[in-house]
Amino acid sequence: MTAPEFSRLVRLVPERREVELVADEAERAALARRFGILGIGAVSARLRLEPEPGGTMRARGRLEAEVEQACVVTLEPVAQRVSAPVDLRILPEGQEPADDDPDSPDEIESEGGQVDLGEAVAEQLALALDPYPRAEGAVLPVLDEEPPPEEAPARPNPFAKLAKLREQ
Repeated sequence: MTAPEFSRLVRLVPERREVELVADEAERAALARRFGILGIGAVSARLRLEPEPGGTMRARGRLEAEVEQACVVTLEPVAQRVSAPVDLRILPEGQEPADDDPDSPDEIESEGGQVDLGEAVAEQLALALDPYPRAEGAVLPVLDEEPPPEEAPARPNPFAKLAKLREQ
């Protein structure tokens, strides 16, 4: 398995603390290639880690990014600012994600008493990207509308002949 482009291993300790993650230029370029976008000018996240009952940790905070994507209409570069909340539940080692509720926090696994919050933030960024970026004023071209095709002559009902036979 290849290493994530934006890896930040954070040791899990049972106390409340703040963590700030910032991607460097090489990591941003690698993430842009991974996401298939033109570029990423900045990626950062400020997270608050808090222990929860049952050995889980909660990571809440905000993701901030500046990205450049291709317009879906003109393919021109579209600069966008991403600001998205982050809410993650970090599971104790050996526990697998089990919550299928889309409204609950994303669950991520830990290993060896640590978690890769950089990769988790990268995944959150991928989800926050605009799937259909448009340059200002970009509109789809109107195609020449062709007149509707002439209706085909009605085919005779195959049961009409049977009905005639019945009448006789």
